[in-house]
Amino acid sequence: MTTRGKLLVIGFGPGSFDHITDRARTAIQESDVIIGYNTYVDLIRGLLTHQEIVRTGMTEEVSRAIEAVRQAELGKKVAVISSGDAGVYGMAGLVYEVLIEQGWTEATGVEVEVIPGISAINSCASLLGAPVMHDACTISLSDHLTPWEVIAKRVEAAGMGDFIVALYNPRSGRRTRQIVETQRILLKYRPAETPVGLVKSAYRASQQVVLTTLGEMLEHDIGMLTTVIIGNTSTKVYDGKMITPRGYQRKYTLDRAEQPIRMNERLKEEHEPWALHGGVSEVRGNKQAESIVTAGVAMTSGVAVPSSAVALAEAPVSRSSAALAMEAVSLLVNRGVLETSVVERDARVQGALFSQPLILEIAVSPGVGNKKLTPKQMAVMLDVVGEDGEVEYTPHHYVILRVPTRDPEFVSEVLTHAGMIVQPIGDVVQLKACDFCNLEKTESLPQAEELLQRFGGLSVPKELKIGFAGCGMACYGSVNEDIAMVYRRGKFDLFLGGKAIGRNAHPAQRVAEGLEPSELLSAVEEILATYKAKGHPDERFHKFFKRVGDVAGFHHEDYQAPLVIESICGD
Repeated sequence: MTTRGKLLVIGFGPGSFDHITDRARTAIQESDVIIGYNTYVDLIRGLLTHQEIVRTGMTEEVSRAIEAVRQAELGKKVAVISSGDAGVYGMAGLVYEVLIEQGWTEATGVEVEVIPGISAINSCASLLGAPVMHDACTISLSDHLTPWEVIAKRVEAAGMGDFIVALYNPRSGRRTRQIVETQRILLKYRPAETPVGLVKSAYRASQQVVLTTLGEMLEHDIGMLTTVIIGNTSTKVYDGKMITPRGYQRKYTLDRAEQPIRMNERLKEEHEPWALHGGVSEVRGNKQAESIVTAGVAMTSGVAVPSSAVALAEAPVSRSSAALAMEAVSLLVNRGVLETSVVERDARVQGALFSQPLILEIAVSPGVGNKKLTPKQMAVMLDVVGEDGEVEYTPHHYVILRVPTRDPEFVSEVLTHAGMIVQPIGDVVQLKACDFCNLEKTESLPQAEELLQRFGGLSVPKELKIGFAGCGMACYGSVNEDIAMVYRRGKFDLFLGGKAIGRNAHPAQRVAEGLEPSELLSAVEEILATYKAKGHPDERFHKFFKRVGDVAGFHHEDYQAPLVIESICGD
């Protein structure tokens, strides 16, 4: 009987050992496997003992979750680590999504335990003083997975509602406009002097804390490791601390223990006129509904929809809250307090969550060896991409298209019909062939085409390129790729483990010479199958080859850089 595995989805807090909970510590130590982003693994290395480590890079969350589920289903106890809280922009939700996709149920599947940690809004707030003492929200400014229109609407709503705002993922090397737009939106609702705290790497060795204002915050360094906490209209700065009053000063005397209002009188309507004191036990007809709505409008200085809807939803009523909320909106429109366009706009934004087009990202080339795009093919590409898509030239002899569409199959068919080869991109196998001397030496072209047909698009732990050279010149840098083959005198030389980019880039190791075409295809098939089965998520093939030492009978040898001998004749 197979031992039932377990997934421990762990939030270990800001990164310092002092702020990791006891449960998180014991969960890490009792695990068989630790799976996490490289930086996170390094942060908890002092807690690791015997565990197998699976490290991945940024943006590899899906592969981490899939690998964690796979290992747990083998009966292992697997820890998936996140900084902060695993349920706040962490791995908890994605792990459940992967499980659900595979038909998991709590009764029959692997056990799952989510272990909470201190989220960035809490750890950063503690370093600033007490900025999050009232209603607050967290907004991620990363629009890689969420449409910017939706994010901007959330920022707008936070500004209208006078929320304290914690911005996660505020800016990266490529995402620079989002924080600028966020500042512009919030300045419509609160003054430029509003206090803002910028905290980078809270409770880590490189911690930085800056106190600034909403108007001047962009003058400071803000990056992916920064959390931005923006105060509300009552937030103030005192002696270098950012403090948001809770509201006690409205009916309490803070400079003495004796209070002017007795304890049993503090909740009376006369002592808190700003509150929603209605005493209405049942709503009958439009007159009473209108009186509740009017109170909501007066209380919120014209911000009608949220307050009235909440008021009606919380009041004891005899009809459904939804019906009363709709009645409230109708009354506000009829009285001229709310424009119909506002209601329609809100409905459109809600619908945007479900109607946003998908972005199809594909690699396109005019052929395996052909490197010449015709004007007609270029016109087809531009027509497919449209005004909202992107065309990106790459050094890999294909063009990347990013196409907003909900019909990817149709896009692929159009491009294929125009004589182009369409390949997926990402963690898949791609073929990178030479031009076969401008298609004058095509003896090995059938093998290149068969490699593409059999293995192109195969899912692997990390993107993998097969370099194919049609002669001994090995043009197009083929022998620097993950797997490479060079055609010579009717047979093939096989190379493994090249590294095409980086400071320590190096050619692949020659592992075989004189392979027949059928032997070559069989060898590549076995190599890819081994890598797919045993490679760690996000593990480059050259690292995998070095780690396992033997792939399909081919033995790894460390690359020896050529010896450089300086000339005795000077410069």
